Order: sequence, then structure tokens, then C-alpha cells
Amino acid sequence: MSGWRLEDIPDQTGRTVLVTGTTVGGLGHHTALELARRGARVVLSGRTEAKIDETERAVRAELPDALLERLTVDLSDLGSVRRAAASAARLGPIDVLVNNAGVMGTPYSRTADGLELQMATNHFGPFLLTGLLLPQLVASGDARVVTVSSQFHRYAKAAPLGDPLVQQGRYSRWPTYAASKLANLLFTYELERRATAAAIPLRAYAAHPGFAGTHLAANGQYGRSAGGVASILDAAIRAVSQSAAAGAWPSLMAATAELPGGSYCGPSGLGEMAGAPQVVTPSRAARDPDAQRRLWEISEQTTGTRYP
Repeated sequence: MSGWRLEDIPDQTGRTVLVTGTTVGGLGHHTALELARRGARVVLSGRTEAKIDETERAVRAELPDALLERLTVDLSDLGSVRRAAASAARLGPIDVLVNNAGVMGTPYSRTADGLELQMATNHFGPFLLTGLLLPQLVASGDARVVTVSSQFHRYAKAAPLGDPLVQQGRYSRWPTYAASKLANLLFTYELERRATAAAIPLRAYAAHPGFAGTHLAANGQYGRSAGGVASILDAAIRAVSQSAAAGAWPSLMAATAELPGGSYCGPSGLGEMAGAPQVVTPSRAARDPDAQRRLWEISEQTTGTRYP
């Protein structure tokens, strides 16, 4: 499918969509905004109440009557994920879960669960959240799980199949980020395979934004997007990239277009850096069924959850 446009998003009235990582100006914010514009009840998810407040104000500035809910969750903290999933029970059936939240290129650190921060936030947290929300997704009768990956997945040295509680060699932030984005794709394909085999009414999709002007890189490098060198990096990225709003298009396509399960959406321009979204092809490593299965098993053990 090619030539997709925002105007192709069908009416979303009556649908509930949960979007993680909805910080103002980011991919999640624009994903949530466009789905709310078309009538969806959108659950704004973020790490703090203050961040969600800011996003809600931004959405209501354009859409005063938007149907918005809130869910606070820190995906790097498995306890926070469990508490958020329990809180989300009030939402009833969920039609679409967009696993958008993530961190990029962060210095080495371990979470309270003993996990490396990028893998915890970008993979293990979303894996657990999706599993805990699965009954509500299934209850919708036609659910979608959209997980946001990156072109960076192509630079992963190997699939992250070692013990996640043990550092494998010297830490390097960018190969680790790449491995976490490869994990997003391995998860998507295994979720799609398992849902199909179990005849569960759920389809799994992945998307990547190309080169989008978000604050992710500056936040990862410096823990902030403004002030000193962080402002310089942030401005440089925005100067040479497509907008964050355009970067959200592949996620919106995956969330709403009629596509086969397992489709991966990304920009159609040169090098998949920018442009209207279309179905794209991931790396060979992402299509390795053995790696998909092994990562799934590791993820179940690490998060203490098993999908039905």
C-alpha cells in the first residue's frame, strides 16, 4: 500500500486508543492528536502527571471536545507498568495500543529491576504492558498493537538474546539502542505469529518515523532537550529532519489502514528518511523466527508474565 495520507484515516468514533510516550512535540503527541481529531477516545500515557497535563492542554488547544483519558506509567519500571495496567482496567476494551514511548542513546544505567535502561524502556516495559492489557485488547474483537521501531535496528550487532541482567561486554549506547529497536520488530512478528496460531482477534504492526525532528536524541544524550549543548543538538536535528508530525504518519497508518498483520510501515522517501508512509521491509535479522521465539521466551521470564 502506498500513497497513504492523513485524510485516509477513517472515523475513529467509538474506538479506544492508548498511546504511550505522548510528550508534547513528539511522535506520540501527534499520533494521539490525529486519532482524537477523528473521534477516538485517546488515552494519553506518560511518565508523570505533569507531562500528561502538558499534552492534554496542547491537544485541547486544537480540539476542545477531544475524548481524552490519562494513564501514568514509567515503562522502565516493571512495577510501574503493573500498576498502570491495573489502573487501565477502568478503560474497558482497548482497540489499539501504540507502543511509542522510548529512550535513545542514554548513558549506561540499570533500572530498579536490574535491566539496562534502553532495553527496559524500549522493549521489556512495552512487552509487559502489552501482555497485561491483552484481555482488554481481545475484548475489543479486532485489536491492533503498533510498536514503534527505528531504522537504527539495522545497525544492531546481534539480537539481544543474552541474560538481560548481565552486561554483555563493554556498554555502547548506540549499538544498545539499535538492539532495542531490533527487539521491537522481533516482538511484533512473534506476537503476530502467536495471535494467529491461537486465533486471537489481534494484529501486530510495527512502524518507524524515518528521521523525525523530536527531542529524543537530546533527551537521551543530556537528559534534557533545552539548555546549552542540548539546545544546539536539538536545533540541529530539527533543521535537517522532517517534522515530528510527519514522523507520526507511519504509526497512524499502522494503527488505522487495512493492512495484513505483521506489516511494517515507514516513510517512502530516499533511505526511508522522510515522505508519505508505505509498507517497508525490515532487516534480515528482524525476520529470524528463531530469534523472535528466543527473545519472547527471555522476555516472559524477565517480566514474569505469560501471554494467553
